[in-house]
Amino acid sequence: MRMSPPALPRRAAAEFIGTTALVAVVVGSGIRADSLSQDIGVRLLANAAATALGLGLLIALIGPLSGAHFNPVVTLSEWWSRRHDSRGRDVLVYIAAQLAGAVTGALLAEAMFGRVPGAWATETRSGLHLLLGEAVATAGLVLVVQGLRRIGRPGLAPVAVAGYIGAAIWFTSSGSFANPAATVGRAFSDSFTGIAPASVPAFAAAQLLGMVLGTGLAGVLYGTDPASGEPNPADARRTG
Repeated sequence: MRMSPPALPRRAAAEFIGTTALVAVVVGSGIRADSLSQDIGVRLLANAAATALGLGLLIALIGPLSGAHFNPVVTLSEWWSRRHDSRGRDVLVYIAAQLAGAVTGALLAEAMFGRVPGAWATETRSGLHLLLGEAVATAGLVLVVQGLRRIGRPGLAPVAVAGYIGAAIWFTSSGSFANPAATVGRAFSDSFTGIAPASVPAFAAAQLLGMVLGTGLAGVLYGTDPASGEPNPADARRTG
């Protein structure tokens, strides 16, 4: 028996809390790793492991409430594939909750480690190779999310999405931000995982390009999405 989706305010709260927790994990683990080792490889390994584990747990926990998007590109790609039965207002509310949660999560991580919250990041990430890496990372994420739903295996999302992000942190030049909201949040942390505010617009543009590419690849691989007859992404079945 299919569960009715929670009301929009409750789903928005779930997206806010989930995104807050996710960015706190990403930034907090980066700060911790930076304080324990000067070896960049060790720091990256610790950050990737914590991020993948935290993301998987959050998807499993929040998925039944809001779909556990935590990411505007996931929300937008899901809306596009389900535009016949999805509301544009829900998209705007989700993205606002994700942006607010990402900033809150970064500030929370800074405060937990005794740092002054709100310091702008100074790490410039602007090379074309980094933007290519972001586009690839985001395209892969969208393809994983869309692919799991289209083959009827959304229950694998906690493992598959977390595993992909953990791998993409290593195999992409950008470190796989793959999330415009998290990118904005990480601009509020001058740490190992930070990104200078001036680098955010280009990263967000690369992520949106990756979203388009990932959605297109899903169409090529799986054909026309029959989502108009499927449950909304915010229902009790995990869809991304």
